[in-house]
Amino acid sequence: MSPTATPLRIDFVSDVSCPWCAVGLGALEQALAHVGDALDVELHFQPFELNPHMPPGGQDITEHLTQKYGSTPEQQLAIREAIRQRGAEVGFTFRPQGRDRIYNTFNAHRLLHWADVEGELGQQPALKKALLKAYFTDGQSPESHEVLLQAVTDAGLDPARARAVLASTEFTAEVRAEQQLFLNAGIHSVPAVIFNRQHLISGGQPVAVFEDALRQFAAGTLA
Repeated sequence: MSPTATPLRIDFVSDVSCPWCAVGLGALEQALAHVGDALDVELHFQPFELNPHMPPGGQDITEHLTQKYGSTPEQQLAIREAIRQRGAEVGFTFRPQGRDRIYNTFNAHRLLHWADVEGELGQQPALKKALLKAYFTDGQSPESHEVLLQAVTDAGLDPARARAVLASTEFTAEVRAEQQLFLNAGIHSVPAVIFNRQHLISGGQPVAVFEDALRQFAAGTLA
């Protein structure tokens, strides 16, 4: 990192069951690569549950989307293909057949918080990407402790410590507080990408949108 790099905090508010969050993360990472050493970025993944009241075992995805958004299976197919193409543009692979079910993701958020406060640099992003891959690429359940622990291992984190977290209520209050913080700030859809706690980019935007904002921070025209 260049000694003249501009420090920048990025809070990436998202859910591991949000396909546009995977697209947005891929676009942000490409934009960061384009900007290079001009910025010294501190990236934190913050919790947002799209379906906080989802019961164990989840719900059939077609049924869920129809109930929540009123969309037809045909509309859902078209949206899924659009998301798949956007993902491919930023290096993320969605299963062509899409998701089977939607699940509760609170334990995934607890592990992401743990990785942020106890993990080494880069391990929280690695866990986030492993969880997104498990759900959207491999079709696995982010509710499953086995899947969560494999993602932890893939991210280079301690699976024994993660198992202890899952067996307890550790980080429950902290995650709830973080969720409420961003809800109170007006975040009601994700991804929400917040620069230096004050500049917001909403949605799975193209690489150019993120890159333009990053270059403005690097140039000092945004603070």
